Amino acid sequence: MPNQDLEIPQGKRQPLYRFFEIVPGAISYGAIILLFILSWLDPVIGSIYLFALIAATLVKAIAVAYRTVQGYKVIKRAGRVDWAKRLADLEHPHESYERLRDDNNTSYHFNRHLENLKMMAAMEHEYPKPSEVFQIVIMTAYDEGAEVLGPSIEAVKDTTFPNERIIFVLAYEQRGGEAMSTTVQQLATKYQGVFRDFLLVEHPDNLPGEVIGKGPNLVYAGQAVAEYVKKQHLPLANIIVTSLDSDNRMAPKYLDSVAYEFVVHPNRQRLSYQPVSLFMNNIWDAPAPSRIIAVSNSFFNVITTMRPHALRNFASHSQPLQALEAMNFWSKRTIVEDGHQYWRSLFFFHGDYSVLPIRIPIYQDAVIDETFWKTVKAQFIQVRRWYYGASDVAYVGTRLFTRKENRIMPFWQLFPKFWRLLDGHITLAILAPIVAFGGWVPMIMNLSSHEMVAYNIPSIVGIVETFASIGLIVSILVSFKILPKRPAKYRKGKNILMVIQWILMPVTSILYQSVAAFYSQTRLMLGLYMEKFDVTKKIVKT
Repeated sequence: MPNQDLEIPQGKRQPLYRFFEIVPGAISYGAIILLFILSWLDPVIGSIYLFALIAATLVKAIAVAYRTVQGYKVIKRAGRVDWAKRLADLEHPHESYERLRDDNNTSYHFNRHLENLKMMAAMEHEYPKPSEVFQIVIMTAYDEGAEVLGPSIEAVKDTTFPNERIIFVLAYEQRGGEAMSTTVQQLATKYQGVFRDFLLVEHPDNLPGEVIGKGPNLVYAGQAVAEYVKKQHLPLANIIVTSLDSDNRMAPKYLDSVAYEFVVHPNRQRLSYQPVSLFMNNIWDAPAPSRIIAVSNSFFNVITTMRPHALRNFASHSQPLQALEAMNFWSKRTIVEDGHQYWRSLFFFHGDYSVLPIRIPIYQDAVIDETFWKTVKAQFIQVRRWYYGASDVAYVGTRLFTRKENRIMPFWQLFPKFWRLLDGHITLAILAPIVAFGGWVPMIMNLSSHEMVAYNIPSIVGIVETFASIGLIVSILVSFKILPKRPAKYRKGKNILMVIQWILMPVTSILYQSVAAFYSQTRLMLGLYMEKFDVTKKIVKT
């Protein structure tokens, strides 16, 4: 498939593309307006409509509680596995299978490992040797200092994967200025000799056809790395690329776990490998609103790792270099290149592509700026960028609702994915205000009416919300399990604040979910495209 078929249009869009850009916002606004109209026409009809939405919320809250606990347990189990040893077993699968087949270990991971060894022993020529697998880690940076970049590089250095087969690439922006150039040179000097190689790639400013963001930086670095691999005569088909933000710190077993899954899957080139992103690096330093957003998004990532059919690329992820080069890496035309990469890859492989969950975390920073109010603003900037993923609705919709001969993949294979994408963005926009204020609408719209149902709705909604809060209670309990150890500089009273902070959940849900989602969808409706990646600060407190 030609690369240009994968690109997001620039400038004026075709009518069908513009239609689907308008769809998310139109439905979100329409869902709110419809509640008022139905309640005005008939409070009973309005109440039924409201109950349908609230009931869906209750079901989702119960599912969230279950998946959160389930996901936490799965991540803990995966973290206990010695992935380096499992990877070493794959080097000689027949001998390893004979040695381990009579082991009394009955755990899921061990039994799956035995099945993998048995399969590889039967078809050994179809699988690469683990010792022939290389890892390329591309970390993008703009103007961050060594206090942010250094710990992220250290985390890669400290993984259990052999450093002699890791190529670290620090991809930095020319627009970061002289200070950034000095910082990366110092880091290159410090870490030269630690990995197989430590490369610096400077992304030039103002290249044509690019938005201002992480995607173009990644693409430029990826192209440079592909040339490096060819000059070094490294095995292109056996190289995994992991993209990292500057504040990302991978768990020690992450690269081994990715390499293991890469080796045992015959369709490895048509997979990407998605870790669990946990916003926990500086969680104890962040103010309450940022903590709630960080923990909530961490839980969302824990939950999605238990739903592989709905899993998409987010933030840091890994993908084979051969596949990346074939599709010209990531998109240079969107500020949400991570989530968009899922659709880009799906269409490149005509639907024969999926995201494989890696139940090992990569830890990220919560947003912290210089002052509380700057942090509140920066947090909003971050989430509105995430929710600009609604722009993918048009990208997918135009490829779904087209003539059969022009369709990239079968309609009924793509439609459920399109529906989940659209539903997810609409839910983000409408859920919080409807739960918070929707119960009052039938009564307000019928003040002169004597329909008792209109006056009882707020009380009934309150009861439903009480049951729905079970999910929140479970999340609070699990949050203390995944939180890093409390720093010595904070007293035990900080633990109490970690509980009390959740009373802000209704406010943060409206501001950082609903308002941010409506903001991004409104921009799309009006054709005011977001074409600049606004970097959010993650100040390191000492």
